[in-house]
Amino acid sequence: MADIVLSSTQLSYQYPQGTNLSFPDIRVQGGLHCLLLGDSGKGKTTLLHLLSGFSAPTTGEVRLMDQSLYALRGSSLDAFRAKNLGFIFQEAHLLRNLTVAENIMLAQNLAKNPVDEAEVMHVLEQLQLGEKANSLPHQLSRGQKQRVAIARAVINRPALLLADEPTASLDDNNTALVLKLLFDIAGNYGSTLLIATHDKRIKDQFTNSYQL
Repeated sequence: MADIVLSSTQLSYQYPQGTNLSFPDIRVQGGLHCLLLGDSGKGKTTLLHLLSGFSAPTTGEVRLMDQSLYALRGSSLDAFRAKNLGFIFQEAHLLRNLTVAENIMLAQNLAKNPVDEAEVMHVLEQLQLGEKANSLPHQLSRGQKQRVAIARAVINRPALLLADEPTASLDDNNTALVLKLLFDIAGNYGSTLLIATHDKRIKDQFTNSYQL
């Protein structure tokens, strides 16, 4: 049986003067891609932020690669997360003054890994972005920015790859293309996918899912 890459227990989050959200316990097994399915407003993005250590829960625990995530602080948390987890946000969040290649190298730096320009170019070539390595973000289309964000997320070969609504604004054809790209790149880099979405079109692509 494959190792458990990510697990959460009794997670809840209280917004200041607002909603209290409680989440199901999550277990993500290595190599078994997983879906978090729920309508808008159900807390999918909040849960992803809790699972990745970007936000701290009101109650509960998250373990990534058997490390208690909230036991880590500051630069230790940043480095551990950068090494073991890749996050594909709804928006690419590329640094506008850095080239495509430099944005990806920054992820290597955050993980305290040596900068490997050859590996950066290899990832970009796989995503058909090799010729864009020296381009700035404003010179890219939205789809190209999304692929750069994927490259940045996988450059450190993370055990877990989180994606927040990667197909929500896409038509059926492009949804199929993006899903294939995510599955292929996760397979190439030994990562397990956890996708949060309200897009019920992709549910049949996953054997492991949670309803929020």
